[in-house]
Amino acid sequence: MSTTRQVDGMESVVEYSFPQGHLGHLKPEEEEALKNFKERIENELYKSGNVEDEFGYYNDALLLRFLRARHFNVQDAIAQFMATEEWRNANEIDTLYRTIDLEQYEETRRLYPQWTGRRDRHGTPVYVFEVKHLDSKTMSAYEKSAVKTQTMARSDGTTPPKLLRLFALYENLIRFVMPLCTVLSDREYPRTPITQSNNIVDISGVSLRMFWNLRGHMQDASTLATAHYPETLGRIFIIGAPSFFPTVWGWIKRWFDPITTSKIFILSHNDMKATLRSYIDPVNLPKQYGGELDFEFGQGPVLDPATKDVLKWEGSYTDFPHGPIYWTDKGDHIEATAVGHVGNNERHDTVCTVRKIAPRQLPIATPADDLVPITLSDVDNHSSSKVAAATYSEPQQSQI
Repeated sequence: MSTTRQVDGMESVVEYSFPQGHLGHLKPEEEEALKNFKERIENELYKSGNVEDEFGYYNDALLLRFLRARHFNVQDAIAQFMATEEWRNANEIDTLYRTIDLEQYEETRRLYPQWTGRRDRHGTPVYVFEVKHLDSKTMSAYEKSAVKTQTMARSDGTTPPKLLRLFALYENLIRFVMPLCTVLSDREYPRTPITQSNNIVDISGVSLRMFWNLRGHMQDASTLATAHYPETLGRIFIIGAPSFFPTVWGWIKRWFDPITTSKIFILSHNDMKATLRSYIDPVNLPKQYGGELDFEFGQGPVLDPATKDVLKWEGSYTDFPHGPIYWTDKGDHIEATAVGHVGNNERHDTVCTVRKIAPRQLPIATPADDLVPITLSDVDNHSSSKVAAATYSEPQQSQI
């Protein structure tokens, strides 16, 4: 069921709350739209030989992301998909991910949203982003480094190198994190692919000047991500908002469409713990946000026991290495391959395999899908009681 909310006085329809609009949960008209979309794509791209699918990138779950972003309007979804293909080809995104220098990739990873190694109650990966690390000195050094990014990929000359590095991280989300979360069956709707992420964005300790200095970079990154990685965002939980945040929100809200802004929740310190726990089990939530997980921004993923139990390590590997990794479907299992460059040497290591297990439904508590975020008008009116908090409902136990 879709819901409606008022955003800046205009009605915004919030649709496709997981698992609606995802595989296995499509309405007849959505099934038909997917069928038509696939036929058009096959005729216009696949048969013409314009698509190389080295990583197993193209699948129904991917196409549904474009359809949901365009409200299942096939013609609009095709236009966005074709524009994305043109952008990917012009910047050789596949090659970028496969051949980027590992040190430079890691330099970028430490600055931007990072997977905790944990999932929410639906099985969606949980990311953390501490914005305070993007100070002017760090960003200046990063931009200089990004110009000299070592990769075999050519670019279109218009996408800034610092953003291409950032999108290597998006590739990691869709090629590594999402496929791993999808194959894990200890979740509700285990047959439905995971195609989104939830983000805890910590803006504590960020000054107004710092927001101002970052506004151009953040806007460019948001615009390109919305255009070429549609529907990869589940929710954003903003915490640590300072008193001047209504001013900053006035800029940010213009970077997104109403559907995206409806996924942004601004939480006060008092409401943070209860709200986040309604979506994320405490054992999977970092301690600094009211949970029990030992996780510090900058470190690698802390895998939960359910994930560790299904991994079969290869060679000398006992954990996932830093750098780009992608999964290959081998029928009864998926195989992780670590890629990227170390100096002049290209890495191509088999890291581990995960056997596919027949999904079984589990009685898992589900998050409150009727959680209502603060509206844009609330922020604009500088209502401190509303700016500081979001209203939430306690999650209901699934009856399976």
